[in-house]
Amino acid sequence: MRGLRTAGRRTSLAGVLAAAAFMGAGLSGTAAYATEAAPRGVAPQLGIQFNPDGDAGQCGGRTGEQWAASPDWTEAIRFDTDRRPGGCQLAFGVYDPDRALAGASISYSLRPSAGGDAGQCGNYQGNNAVPILPIQVFGQAVRVDTDGRPGWCDLTFTVTGNIVLDVQFFPDGDAGQCPDALPEGQYRSAFVGTPVTVKIDADNRSGGCQFLMRLRHF
Repeated sequence: MRGLRTAGRRTSLAGVLAAAAFMGAGLSGTAAYATEAAPRGVAPQLGIQFNPDGDAGQCGGRTGEQWAASPDWTEAIRFDTDRRPGGCQLAFGVYDPDRALAGASISYSLRPSAGGDAGQCGNYQGNNAVPILPIQVFGQAVRVDTDGRPGWCDLTFTVTGNIVLDVQFFPDGDAGQCPDALPEGQYRSAFVGTPVTVKIDADNRSGGCQFLMRLRHF
């Protein structure tokens, strides 16, 4: 497993496990990190990391790293991948300083559609755990590089525990690039037993696909 990224640097899995052992933290499908105690009463935050690895024009909206406190929406990111070089690297994390989400989990996967060209959906196409930790850190990055090849990429979110994950996904041009998208302002919700999938098929058609999320807990 590759090291996870935190505070602009990579750390090894061995170092992560040592830190977790020191602070007595459990592990649940991902590495853990030690950090100073945060003030009590801080809402969990949902993080998105979105970066180009080629032509930056393919990955629009809020690029880089962002965090949105529950129940606020993140800023939109925008998929517009096509024949230009490279694609978009995408990862997620949850900052939970008060451990309000103890026992909950979120996972995400990026898989090719049935009969689609798998090369559009990068590596790490299995389930990837979203770290839910008292430090801001992201899980494994997945890669969107859709273009004129057959099919698209299914980005699926699955949750357990006291979490609801709301997902907006809508076109700002040719709607065929964002199959099954809802109109702007409408959203689908992932909760226990009900995953949410968005279909990313951006290519040379006009416009792209806008994507934003929010985390709610109870």
